[in-house]
Amino acid sequence: MKFAHVYNEIERTPKAIVEGFRQISSATAHEASGKKGALTGAIKPVAAGMKVCGPAVTVLCRSKDNLMLHKAIAVAQPGDVLVVATEDRAEAGFWGEIMTVSAQANGIAGLVIDNCARDAEDIVASGFPVFSRGLSIKGTVKDSLGLINHPTVCGGYLVYPGDLVLGDDDGVVIVAREQAAEVLEQSTERMQAEAKEIEEDISQGNLTVHFFKDLLEELGLREE
Repeated sequence: MKFAHVYNEIERTPKAIVEGFRQISSATAHEASGKKGALTGAIKPVAAGMKVCGPAVTVLCRSKDNLMLHKAIAVAQPGDVLVVATEDRAEAGFWGEIMTVSAQANGIAGLVIDNCARDAEDIVASGFPVFSRGLSIKGTVKDSLGLINHPTVCGGYLVYPGDLVLGDDDGVVIVAREQAAEVLEQSTERMQAEAKEIEEDISQGNLTVHFFKDLLEELGLREE
């Protein structure tokens, strides 16, 4: 296949599965995935309460250069999440108010970036979910080509275009597109089991350590 900076056509996590994940927390999906897919905890929502869920459109930007992010807004389809890496950790505000307005107008579901954003007040007021390493008033240039919809390492994890992106106050998890249906099923079962345990045990005064009684004995715990 001939090399391209931008691949416009990708396979996405099916919409029905994406909808199912909207009821799942990032922590539950991470556990159900076999503890895979968690991005670094340094990537956090710009404001508490933000949630994001959708297929990944991956972006690699050059140092302090957000040109490809502007292109990615045009490439992404409604419901997609932009998952952005930068070639180094040089801090800059890669995303701001104008890009937020443009992304919302195009139906993009959110942004996850392994660098910084800015115009936080405007982003929060818009309701557009942005997950970043922090905020920076430092500007960017628009000089260099990067990559869109190539496998990209973001937050310490290799993300493929079309993978399921799920983020909330606890962090961001990536679920491989091919495994998304299975992880959704396991996540749902896990939620139901945990809810039943809480109702039957903790609400009746039992402590959480009750669940690990056999394990503690097996490990040889001694008490006086």
